[in-house]
Amino acid sequence: MRLLLFTGKGGVGKSTIAAGTAALAAAEGRRTLVLSTDAAHSLADAYGCAPGTIGAEPAEVADGLFVQQVDAQLRFEQSWADIQRYLLSVLDVAGVDPVAAEELTVIPGAEEVLALLELRVQALTGGWDVIVVDCAPTAETLRLLALPEALGWYMHRVFPMERRVVKALRPVLSRAAGVPMPGDSVFDAVERLHAELEEVRELLSGPDASVRLVLTPENVVLAEARRSYTSLSLFGYRVDGVVANRVFPAEGADDWRAGWVLAQDEVLERVDESFAGLPIWRSPYRPREPVGVETLSALAREVYGADDPLATTPGKGPFRITRTDTGAVLRLSLPLVSRAEVNLARNGDDLVVTVGSYRRLLTLPSGLARHRIAGARVEQGELRVRFIEDPDDEAGR
Repeated sequence: MRLLLFTGKGGVGKSTIAAGTAALAAAEGRRTLVLSTDAAHSLADAYGCAPGTIGAEPAEVADGLFVQQVDAQLRFEQSWADIQRYLLSVLDVAGVDPVAAEELTVIPGAEEVLALLELRVQALTGGWDVIVVDCAPTAETLRLLALPEALGWYMHRVFPMERRVVKALRPVLSRAAGVPMPGDSVFDAVERLHAELEEVRELLSGPDASVRLVLTPENVVLAEARRSYTSLSLFGYRVDGVVANRVFPAEGADDWRAGWVLAQDEVLERVDESFAGLPIWRSPYRPREPVGVETLSALAREVYGADDPLATTPGKGPFRITRTDTGAVLRLSLPLVSRAEVNLARNGDDLVVTVGSYRRLLTLPSGLARHRIAGARVEQGELRVRFIEDPDDEAGR
């Protein structure tokens, strides 16, 4: 099953490109589902569907083409209910107004995160050749994709101990503090949520999944796309192409449009430099908004040209470790950054990599337990961290 995610800055036309790619895949005979995790659903409008025809379940809009707009609130209630009930009981003891308590137990961004669980459900059915995901704008998408691994660190390192402590001390703590302690149902719900999100992460970082960035030829949009490319790579997700949308055609341009063409050409040169090695497809500015299955399919066919829109490129994985005579080298794909923009720290068996406001914890294999970091550099779009065996550690064993 091929899995394609489309994201980009709000307003660049990512929903149109996602809808067109899905329509083209279906037109070529592949059973295709396109779903939206964006709270501002626009797939129904893009396909020109009547109000109410597309909802929380896949609806067929053309032969082999199904559309689903995930009900994030419903998914939130299903996955968060046990946890929320416990939090509400704590706030009730604290005397918080019930309406305010309801608001306080809804974590900002949680609905979008949990919407990704619908992707897992659909993938497990085995009924699709292609799933296209129209993601939320870039910042929200990065939060979605970073959460499973961050939650995984907590679940493996802290959660088991926390569960044992609470279970042993629950009667004492409840009497002493007057606050209900979480029961097994709450811990079970957290474990279930983590397991489901971990499956989503494995799907999205697998060999048949990739992300495509959609941008318009504007400096601000390009800057965000560059940051997204770096951050997605940091978390082990593969970007396999860029779509430059709404490009003004040079032919027949009047003076006003000629100025736009010149400005866009300058940005497009930087796009080529920024994403060297990746396919960069261009979608020209059209005189009217593309709406409808056939129109969108034709748009995608024009954008991709002779390229296979579903082609996969071999991935390098989240990170690789190669042995050397003196130790090992860890390599992590990290394009468009310099060594000065990367901060490294060692915390036990974890390597903490920070780029800007994003941080990733890489759990190192046990074979590097007696090694220390000897140096690091960024070269050819990769972070390379060199480890050597620590003689002091060996002597203390």
